[in-house]
Amino acid sequence: MTVVRGEEELFRRVGHLFSTVTDMACAANDLATWVAERRSEELTAAAERRSGEVRIRKIYRAGLLLDPGAAQELARIRDRFGARIRVSTEDVNETIIMDGRLVILAGDLTAGQRGYSVITQPETVQGVMSLFEAAWRSATDLAVFDAQVSEIRQLAPAVLDLLGSGVKDEAAARALGLGVRTYRRRVAELMTALGAESRFQAGVRARELGLV
Repeated sequence: MTVVRGEEELFRRVGHLFSTVTDMACAANDLATWVAERRSEELTAAAERRSGEVRIRKIYRAGLLLDPGAAQELARIRDRFGARIRVSTEDVNETIIMDGRLVILAGDLTAGQRGYSVITQPETVQGVMSLFEAAWRSATDLAVFDAQVSEIRQLAPAVLDLLGSGVKDEAAARALGLGVRTYRRRVAELMTALGAESRFQAGVRARELGLV
């Protein structure tokens, strides 16, 4: 296992592999991955040239679908590159698996720079692959999940604002023109989409995703 600091060093070490990979599995919490940020002509051209030849599977955290712009971008990625995309309400660790031989695990930000573990040890790679496959089986297809959250997506900003303001359910329901039971159901749906177990946690995760 090799630990590298920052996207530039990671790209220097493994960026060339994106032009030869035939099977790529990814898990991400948002769209701001190191690959997306590179936007290099090399990666884009390689991906488009080999579209249809590469199996691409991506798992994203469900809260991302509450942002209309993010939902549209995921659909664009799916349609442009033929990627299969699923959505999970569980936390996911940012991971890239390439051809079942190499794993990239993203670490936490330290002093504005993220660390990445590059793993080629077969047993460890196989273990990470097993975790990804389990998450993939339990996740929901993008189109299905997108349809499920389409209504709550429209209400999400207002609901999050009301939750953050500490407004009681009765007053919040009136403000949105909803019945109290309908409002509480929408809050529960929002919490599920955010993978949150409490209203406070829903607010935290919404801020992480830039929804509030």
